[in-house]
Amino acid sequence: MARARDDDLSGETVPPQPASRDIGPARDTTRPAPQPASTLPKDPAPPAGSPRRPTAVLILLVTCQLMIVLDTAAVNVALPRIRDDLGFSPSGLSWVVNAEMLGFGGLLLLGGRAGDILGRRKVLLTGVALFAGGSLLSGLAPAAWWLVAARAVQGVGAALATPAALALLVAAFPGPARNRALGVYASVSGVGGAVGLILGGLLTDVGSWRWVLMINVPIGLALLLALPRFLDESERRPGRFDPAGALASTVGVIALSYGFIRAAAEGWGDTVTQVSFGVAALFLALFPVVELRVRQPVVPLRLFADRNRSGAYAILLLLAASMMSQFFFLVQFLQDVRKFSPLETGLAFLPMSAATFLCSRWTGRLSQQLSPRPLMAAGALCGTAGMVWLTRIDAGTGYAGGLLGPLLLFGTGLGLLLVMATSAGVSGVEPQHSGTASSMVHVAQRLGGGVGLAVLVTVFGSASRKSAARGNAADEVLADGISRAFTVGSAFMVCALLLSLLVIRVPKQP
Repeated sequence: MARARDDDLSGETVPPQPASRDIGPARDTTRPAPQPASTLPKDPAPPAGSPRRPTAVLILLVTCQLMIVLDTAAVNVALPRIRDDLGFSPSGLSWVVNAEMLGFGGLLLLGGRAGDILGRRKVLLTGVALFAGGSLLSGLAPAAWWLVAARAVQGVGAALATPAALALLVAAFPGPARNRALGVYASVSGVGGAVGLILGGLLTDVGSWRWVLMINVPIGLALLLALPRFLDESERRPGRFDPAGALASTVGVIALSYGFIRAAAEGWGDTVTQVSFGVAALFLALFPVVELRVRQPVVPLRLFADRNRSGAYAILLLLAASMMSQFFFLVQFLQDVRKFSPLETGLAFLPMSAATFLCSRWTGRLSQQLSPRPLMAAGALCGTAGMVWLTRIDAGTGYAGGLLGPLLLFGTGLGLLLVMATSAGVSGVEPQHSGTASSMVHVAQRLGGGVGLAVLVTVFGSASRKSAARGNAADEVLADGISRAFTVGSAFMVCALLLSLLVIRVPKQP
């Protein structure tokens, strides 16, 4: 007997059969072909308006992802120079990263819904234009507040562009080809990280950190010219927006992260810190209440009914929380303690990026023979081992003996987890919810990166103050704080490993 699809958001019982463009009640009575036990559930057929030339469109869509990943990596290398020129405090410096991440993560849900309703190509082009414009404003920033505001504009643009790009990729590559395409898409994180770190270091050395922030401008202009030539507009889905739900989630996440940042600088007893946490608790508690009451929520809560999908979102959140701590803290350690130049710092991360790239491509192919759970567990185990190794960092830690090994381990785990968790997060979703599911993949990563970094900055600040009170030298104070932050990052990866073992399940086959 054919089983019911337990990830159908409509709640109807539908036999596992090849999808067609007709989503009405008629059923295909032919016996479905058997499929390997390792594959995720089949997905509905791509909607009308799918790309005309999938290969060309894949190149353009991964270029969108490359632009955003490149920006994050490049900015991390330039942080010490930005701090010195614009007068950021050590804990306040994280807002250069968090402003873009929180604008991105907070508005991603609304961005994914906008693509479903208004058309994904239109939303993608709008997002790319905003991101490129925000990059230009960032490079021209005369003061700290200007830079933070411009980075928030970049986050809004990324929130519109990213879910639209991923949803269009899912539509262009249905069936077994999807994991291979997602392998290319995920490997861009490795390529973008390597290119961003090296290019950011080079531009900072020979020019200025302002050049680093403006490298997205020519990429964005090229995309705006090329995308309309190769990409058809997607079919618009009838519906309405949920501004109340988007507002509740955005305000809640921003207030939560600001509370952690404020606590790192002023302490937990600070009035503003406590008010921020109170506002965050209120709005985050209101969010599911709002979503249950509106007819067309920004996030259908049934999206989380499938354990594989929910587990994948949680794994991506924890993975991003650990990954951002490496970029943020190791850049400062290499430049301030080991006295690396910005270019040398970028090159130091190249082995990690190369491992991510190679493992992402390999995982996309291997996923056709193996089930998702062992691949996710192997990735989480590698990531955990790398983070635990980094907790041993001190003022005397060298690159070859103390950093290269953990960076390679974490890069390997990152490549394995990104492909499989992204695939689980977008599989088995009805076409009208494709944009929302795609946005949730990136919401998990961006919220994990933003809130996780805020938590680790708080831990870093507390440990650094205690180390300074003991009379340690400046290098030892920095290393002590980083070591304690990596300890919490290791706990994040242990949780990801447990989720991959206990929550992820191979779907039963007919």
